[in-house]
Amino acid sequence: MNYFLVKSEPFKYSWEQLLKDKQTFWDGVRNYQARNNLQAMKKGDLVLFYHSNEGKEVVGIAKVVKEYYQDPTTKDERWVVVDIAPVETLKKPVSLEMVKADEQLQDIALVRQGRLSVMPLKREEFDRIVALGS
Repeated sequence: MNYFLVKSEPFKYSWEQLLKDKQTFWDGVRNYQARNNLQAMKKGDLVLFYHSNEGKEVVGIAKVVKEYYQDPTTKDERWVVVDIAPVETLKKPVSLEMVKADEQLQDIALVRQGRLSVMPLKREEFDRIVALGS
């Protein structure tokens, strides 16, 4: 199993909206590194959902329910989406400040590459963030 973090501005697509929708395709990625991370996602992989700009916090856990396919919002074949579904809401959001302050999380892309919208996590990093939100 692989682990990832995806970022969304809550006013564009929030965790609450994913809970209502029960499933969505993750579109709008226009960065090659983020696209490659989408392509690496496999069905069943777990994904942390991060509210960017407003909130700046991890709020929930989702899972990949469909592996990558052509982004239906563009005809440009370079861009792909995956389908994700919610698994659970964290008991308490894990803020960017909490992540930056945690010694075990200093090397994650959320800290090192703040603008990257889809990033891989090591299992230990995923587990640590979930523990902080428990």
